[in-house]
Amino acid sequence: MCNKAGITFPVLSDEKLETIRRYDLLIEEKGEDGRQVGGPGEFLLDNAGTVRWRKLTEIHPPEILAAAKVLQ
Repeated sequence: MCNKAGITFPVLSDEKLETIRRYDLLIEEKGEDGRQVGGPGEFLLDNAGTVRWRKLTEIHPPEILAAAKVLQ
């Protein structure tokens, strides 16, 4: 999917939501069929790997699912 979309940066697939929970990106009941999903976030890390800034944005699962289906 990333290749087809021309995405050149790493994209996380986290079916068990482990990393999503670790970075506090869990959005309750916003996914398909009311499932929990991860929301988009941007992070700025220092040289030691400490998060110094983060920006969380609203997710719109129906739009994302529609876009993903087009890429299949």
